[in-house]
Amino acid sequence: MRILGLTGSIGMGKSTTAKLFAEAGVPVYDADAAVHQLYEGEAAPAIEAAFPGTTVNGKVDRTKLSARVVHDPAAIKQLEQIVHPMLGASRQKFFADAEAAKAPVVVLDIPLLFETGGEKRVDAVVVVSTSPELQRERVLARGTMDAAKLDAIIAKQTPDAEKRSRADFVVDTSHGLEPVRAQIAHILAEVVKMPQRRA
Repeated sequence: MRILGLTGSIGMGKSTTAKLFAEAGVPVYDADAAVHQLYEGEAAPAIEAAFPGTTVNGKVDRTKLSARVVHDPAAIKQLEQIVHPMLGASRQKFFADAEAAKAPVVVLDIPLLFETGGEKRVDAVVVVSTSPELQRERVLARGTMDAAKLDAIIAKQTPDAEKRSRADFVVDTSHGLEPVRAQIAHILAEVVKMPQRRA
């Protein structure tokens, strides 16, 4: 089984690309969704114990938790020590299920793949990209953040040009869904011929 790491900066079309991989029959592990699930269940009691007042009705209140840890590296580390082992277990279950289903390829959808060293744990990296203009237009159209917040997020992420230079495959989402579907078909045909690379 080959493991593809899927990443891309905010507004590049990564979530859409992940959905199209899933449509093509590829099991997709969504790291963000897995964290959401943990925050709504298994991780909530441990997070409440470590950071009292950050859960509501047995679920983590992400806004309260973020306010507590965002400027405190030690708190972030403590939070990671709670969540990462649980995430690891959920990822192992995903791999086991995919292997049992004899999936030739799986996708790990990890927004901060390069930032967390995740490229060492996959066989090939797919970076989703578009023009900076289209990126800004998409994110600002969501109405969830202003330009200043977007700039702050982009500044924290590995630059798109660097991601593209480190990718095995680049999916350009500038021209609609059909070209992306074609690119995905090409990637799936190629990746099974590649040697396993993960550590």
